[in-house]
Formats: sequence, C-alpha cells, structure tokens
Amino acid sequence: MESGLAPHRCLVVGIAGGTGSGKSTLARRMARRVGEDRCAIVTQDNYYKDLSHLSVAARARVNFDHPDSIDSPLLVEHVRQLKAGQSIVSPRYDFSRHGRAPGGIEIPAREVILVEGILVLVWPELVSLMDIKIFVETPDDLRLLRRMRRDIADRGRDVDGVLGQYQETVRPMHDAFVKPSSRHADLIVPGEGDNQVVVRFLSTALKSFLAEEP
Repeated sequence: MESGLAPHRCLVVGIAGGTGSGKSTLARRMARRVGEDRCAIVTQDNYYKDLSHLSVAARARVNFDHPDSIDSPLLVEHVRQLKAGQSIVSPRYDFSRHGRAPGGIEIPAREVILVEGILVLVWPELVSLMDIKIFVETPDDLRLLRRMRRDIADRGRDVDGVLGQYQETVRPMHDAFVKPSSRHADLIVPGEGDNQVVVRFLSTALKSFLAEEP
C-alpha cells in the first residue's frame, strides 16, 4: 500500500549494539520525542527464521546470535519497501517456543524508519539503506544483567539457561560480529545511565532534517 511519502523525505536510522545495550529503549524514546506518527520501528528480533519444522529441543540448540539465524533478505526487502513509501507486515517471533507467532505486525511507512537489532550493521545490503548508523556501547556486565532480567521475565528462561547461552553463543558472537560492526557506525553513544541527552540530541537532528525543504 502506497503511503504517498516521497522517497527522499524518508530517513532510515540503524541502531545496533550488543544484547541488553539499550537499542530498543533508545529507538522507542526517539520515536516518542520525534513523534510516533512520524516514525516506524523495525525490530530485527522479529526476523528470526521460522524453525517450526524442528523439534523444540533442536530449536533450543540453534545459535540465535549468528547472522545466519536471521532472515536478512526479508528484513532488507521490508526496509527497502518502507523507504519507498510502502507499508509492510513484519513477522512476529515467539521467543518462549523459538518460532514465529501467528499473524504479523503491520508497519506503516513513515518519515523516519528506526531499524534496531544486534546485527543490523552487519549486512552490507541493509547498511546501504541507512542514512544514519548508531551503535550503542554499554559495559558487558550491565548488558548481561539486563539480558538476564529480560529473558527470565519475558521469555520463560531460568538463570542457568541464560548464563549458559551467554557463555556459549552470545558473548562469542558479540566479539565476532556485533562489536566489529561498530566500525560502520556514524555515532557511538552510551547505553548506560540516563541517555536523555543523547535522545534529545538525535531527535533534534531528525526533526531538523524533516523540517528542511526538499
């Protein structure tokens, strides 16, 4: 469905960083400050490949922090469509059972597209669509603490499971793919403490761009 937005008035902002770094929080705060009616948020976590053909035990053994676990062609295509002024229906992922949930999430085309996820600066095809690239840098101990709280509260995990996954795949993949992708960032911002100053700075810059004459 066409939105009527001219492609050159659309700004794609990539927000990457390690697990628990504060990417999603930064994206939501920026959207609220710029105007939620002007922003669309695309979350990489919804683009995990559908593993419904595998047993539950086999799904649990998948390395979800490797780029190959993501349906990156679909993610790239959806961002390309949004940038062209077309709405999309994003997949919806259920982390409690390691599979895609029924239905999807309708995301309308907006003036600002915020694409957030640990690996969004890894794929050249996706990076090439971005106008601004941000990497959220947060101390490892704080990221682990945030991940434990989230996975236990929201994803049905226990402490041993979270720590085991972090040691076996999360930390190694962070060092191999996530951290090196920061070299593609235009800005590296802190993810600890109150980042309202960062939010105000970035939001002001986005609103300034949107106010410019074509």
